[in-house]
Amino acid sequence: QVQLVESGGGLVQPGGSLRLSCTAARSIRSINGMGWYRQAPGQGRELVARFSDFGRTDYADSVKGRFTISGDNAKKTIILQMNRLKPEDTAVYYCTLSGAVWGKGTLVTVSS
Repeated sequence: QVQLVESGGGLVQPGGSLRLSCTAARSIRSINGMGWYRQAPGQGRELVARFSDFGRTDYADSVKGRFTISGDNAKKTIILQMNRLKPEDTAVYYCTLSGAVWGKGTLVTVSS
């Protein structure tokens, strides 16, 4: 049974930065298929960033140039570095493994 443990959410000012992490508490083959989604208040869940294969990454257009996904395959951990945050980035951020396993979510609030 795979468990995903997230951390790093919180309150940040517009233009600020935040770093989210997600660790697979049980052994998985690799971080391929892992990624981040978010759900803003009153909105549906949307892709933020994910690993596909061959080291490729996918990003939502709204976060390109501001967010970076990275990972440590040995530790089975992925990171979402969020820079130049905007109020519209406010959401619960969820770590996922191929959409089959989800973390509990971590709340990011961007507000002055």
